Order: sequence, then C-alpha cells, then structure tokens
Amino acid sequence: MSGKFEPKTAVALQPPKDEPITLKELAQANVFAGKDASRALAKSSTKPEDVQSEWSDLDDKEKGVLNDWITFFSKRYNVIGKVEGATNLA
Repeated sequence: MSGKFEPKTAVALQPPKDEPITLKELAQANVFAGKDASRALAKSSTKPEDVQSEWSDLDDKEKGVLNDWITFFSKRYNVIGKVEGATNLA
C-alpha cells in the first residue's frame, strides 16, 4: 500500500513494556471501542460525548493533533480499512 499512510522510513519499535495497565486506564480506553474516535483524539478527551466522527468544526490546533494521531498510528499499524463515507482520507 502506498500513499498518505505509508511511513517514509521504517520504524524501529521499542520492545513492549512490561508495565501493567491500571483498571482506570483500561476503563478510559473502553470508551473508544467500536467507534470512530476522531474528535476525542483531536481533543485529547475520553468523554463519551466527544467520541464521534465529526471533526470538521475543530480549530486548527485540534486538527493538527488529529493529524499527529494519524501519523502515530499509521507508522505502527497497517491500515486495513477506512470508515465508510470518510472524506478526510484520500
């Protein structure tokens, strides 16, 4: 796959950390399960009302944060699909 989500250079990942995740951290991450969390990622929020796909009304700083998340994830994971109807990914 080539294009926007392909890393420019290979990423050498550190080995997984052997640090337990707390129940609080796990509960906060659970809010994203099965949902498009674009808005919440841009706002660095775990509030259920922020877990939605609408991001076009965010300010430039928040859109920059969302782009940083896209870069972060695309360098670590293979993109296997896109949200149906998404217009923010070319």
